[in-house]
Parts: sequence; C-alpha cells; structure tokens
Amino acid sequence: MTSNPPKAAEPGVKASEARRRHRGFLHRFQLEIRMFVVLVALSVVLSIVSSHFFSLGNVFNLMDQSVVTGIAAIGQTFVILVAGIDLSVGALTGVAGMVLGLTLTSLGMPVPVAIVVALIVGGLMGLVNGLLVTFGRIAPFIVTLGMMSIGRSLAYVISDGNSVSSLPQGLSYIGSADIFGVPANFVFVVLLFALAYYYLSFTKGGRTIYAIGSNIEAARASGLKVSYYTNLAYVVSGALAAVAAVMLASRLMSIDPIAGNGLELDSIAAVVIGGASLFGGRGSMIGTFFGVLIMGLIRNGLNLLNVGPYWQGSAIGAIIIIAVLAERIVTTRLNSRGQ
Repeated sequence: MTSNPPKAAEPGVKASEARRRHRGFLHRFQLEIRMFVVLVALSVVLSIVSSHFFSLGNVFNLMDQSVVTGIAAIGQTFVILVAGIDLSVGALTGVAGMVLGLTLTSLGMPVPVAIVVALIVGGLMGLVNGLLVTFGRIAPFIVTLGMMSIGRSLAYVISDGNSVSSLPQGLSYIGSADIFGVPANFVFVVLLFALAYYYLSFTKGGRTIYAIGSNIEAARASGLKVSYYTNLAYVVSGALAAVAAVMLASRLMSIDPIAGNGLELDSIAAVVIGGASLFGGRGSMIGTFFGVLIMGLIRNGLNLLNVGPYWQGSAIGAIIIIAVLAERIVTTRLNSRGQ
C-alpha cells in the first residue's frame, strides 16, 4: 500500500503567511520604525542646512557626544519600564567620577580597580534608591530627587570642591581608542544596548520588568519578584551612571564635582523620545537608542547652526514636552482601538 506524498503548500497560502509575518513584524517594531524615519528625516534636514553635517569628523564627533547620554539612557530605560524615574543619574555620575578620580590620584589604585570601585559606589547608591521605593513606599520622583541633592553634596564634600586632574594616561585610552576608525567608546555603547535589548526581550527578568510597569498589582498576584526586579532596575541605573563617569573622565582627563550636570534630563528625554511611556510597561532599547541619536543630532545641529547653549536647553525641554504629548495621543488611540 502506497501513501500519497504530502501536497505542497498552495502559492496563495504561502503568500498569505508571508503577509501575516510582514504585518506582524511591522506591528511589533512600529515604534522603532517611526523613530528610524524621524532619525533619517532629521539627518536629511541637517545635511541641507549645514554642509559640514555629513563630514567624517562631524559624524565621529556625533558618535563620541552620544556615548555618555547613551549609557545613562540604558539605565533610565530600565527604571522607566518599571514605572519609576531616576532624577539622580547626573549626581551619581558626579559622585562616581570623584571617587574614580581620587582613587586613581590620592590612593594610587590601578585603573581597572578604580573603575570597579566607582561602579560599586554607583550601584550601591542606586540600590538605596530602589530600597526606598520598594520597601519605603516613597514615590520614585521624591526618592531620586533627594538622592540627586545628596549626590551633588557628596561630590563636593569628598573632593573639597576641587576638580581632579592629572589622571593616569591609561584612562585616556578608553576615550581615545578606535576600532577601524570608529570610536571604541561608541562601539562599547552599542554593545551595551544590544546586551540590554537581549535581556529585556528574551529573558524572564526582562519580561518581569515589563509586567511590573504594566500592572504592578497583577505582577505581585502572579508571584513575580516585584521588589527584586525594581531594585535591579535602580542598581543598573546607578552602576551605568558610574560607567558614564568613567567615559567622561577618559575623554576630558579630569573630573569635576558637577560632572554629569543635566544628564538626568538628557537621559529621560532620550528614553521618552524613543517612545517609552512614563507610566511604565512600554518602551524598548532600540527606541531608546534611536532617541539618543536623535538627541545627539539635535544638539549637534544646534551647534552647527551657532545656536547659543542657553537656547539649547529650551529646545530640549520643548522636545520632551512634545514627545510626552505625542506618546499620550498614541496611547489614547491604541486604547480606543482595543475597546
């Protein structure tokens, strides 16, 4: 007895499946695609208004300028996804930077050891934020606002109000090295984004972080470790603030108590521009990455157009308001469609 061979799928069925996969991809990455379109459009506009925009030197300069904001924005994304916010990022960068500088100069520690010490300090201060939010039941805005003030004060106290210079030349390699002409620190940031994207997209911890931000009570009822992963988000933010301090110090070969001033605003702006919801549970590392680049393009374009630094702050603030307004409109429309 012979069996009939299985029939090949009909061409129409194959085409229908391909269309469904295509629509699924577009639906899944619709936010990232919109951000990419905005990035390309902004690049085209800046290339028209300034002939220097697409020069190789300016492109590499743009990459270098995006490093510190990009690192801080990764940690800020973790915090915002759990429906929190970290206003202490810039202050923690200042504290970690001063710890790094003093351990290198006053204590004479090797560069790798000093970097580890700075990371521990940043992570511990982030943990304090997380514990006050999870166990102290204090609003993240209040906790991190208080930590911002404490961090700024500590940076001045431990440095006696002075900047630290004469850092070892080994530190400068971090900020000056390149890989096939591309700044190595920018490559490092891209790898950090890729690692964070993998964690949030393909691990249980990442799914838990999204669940906490979407509905914290439902997450608790499901037996998820809400406190653990909320604390983890703040520890990641604090540790990455310290990494940002290392990058700043390696670029300038000095560190100041006010290092990282305004970094909290830039990191929040990058995350929000990247499409994350300030109410938690929605956002992605790809969107944040595009948000960082868009922020860098805007600042770079304002500099090329000789816009004063004071007006640049107004521009960034306006962009945050517009981005949040756009996010609310999109969220309202998505909710209305779902009903």
